[in-house]
Amino acid sequence: MTKTSFSIKKLVMAAVCLALGLYLPFLTGQIPQVGSMLLPMHLPVMLCGFVCGGPLGLVVGAITPILRSTLFGMPPMYPTAAAMAFELAAYGFLTGFLSAKLGHSLKSIYIALVAAMLGGRIVWGIAMAIMMTSSGGAFTFAAFIAGGFTGAVPGIILQLVAIPAIVAALHKSKLI
Repeated sequence: MTKTSFSIKKLVMAAVCLALGLYLPFLTGQIPQVGSMLLPMHLPVMLCGFVCGGPLGLVVGAITPILRSTLFGMPPMYPTAAAMAFELAAYGFLTGFLSAKLGHSLKSIYIALVAAMLGGRIVWGIAMAIMMTSSGGAFTFAAFIAGGFTGAVPGIILQLVAIPAIVAALHKSKLI
């Protein structure tokens, strides 16, 4: 039997990432289109995976959109927050899992980040397709590309610039 233990430091950092995931969307909340382009909940979840590891990244990713929807009514619970819970859980897990396997060089950080971004978007697409189909709707490939990639280009660029810089700085300063 494998025992997973979490240090107090990692639990506190995960809680900070959860709090940031709840707070950052307020910065873009007045203009929902900006929020859907900048993806403010994604950043702290991906950072949580890198900083705290895959299991805590998964938990923070799954909780953040559901808790934010419950507390603040945004994003709408179904299907948006529900699908985002799967997507963000995948981001958190994959960034943590892959960074643990690949190491902490800047190249490894980018590989883990890009793989997690692709994996999370695929998980989101599958979740949306299942939810939309089960409720009598449709989720086309065009909707997947528009929602997962085309409309998210500014957020993708922000993630590719900010996350490696933050993770590298945290490693360099020996905070993680």
